[in-house]
Amino acid sequence: MRISLAADHAGFELKERIKHHLTELGHEVEDFGTSSSESTDYPDYGAPAARAVANGAVDRGVLVCGSGQGMSMTGNKVRGVRAALAWTPEIARLSRRHNDATVLCLPARFVAEGDALEIVDAWLETDFEGGRHARRVEKIMTTEQEE
Repeated sequence: MRISLAADHAGFELKERIKHHLTELGHEVEDFGTSSSESTDYPDYGAPAARAVANGAVDRGVLVCGSGQGMSMTGNKVRGVRAALAWTPEIARLSRRHNDATVLCLPARFVAEGDALEIVDAWLETDFEGGRHARRVEKIMTTEQEE
């Protein structure tokens, strides 16, 4: 799978660990930055990573910041992206099963590294269920187009 990856300064260390983990699993990772723990603005990295998902350059994306909220808001501003903030593997699974989330957002300051890797694995391994959920996802996408 091709995966875009981005973080701000608060998520830098966790992003680097996730990148290593994904590469070990055989995924192709496109790292949109940041490249240090020096203070940065999360939209500068999250928006290009989310755009790569929206335009099909990658299959999915993972965005990391301190709370996960800023990256989630940034990802969801990109037309065609459904970004989900997850802090447990079950939340990550549900975001895929029920919402067909295309971008995972993680709160680096609120999840341990091992837990974050479990969340990423659960999210990547879970398929969209479709069915009644497909109707709901379509309504999300229709709402986006109306705005």
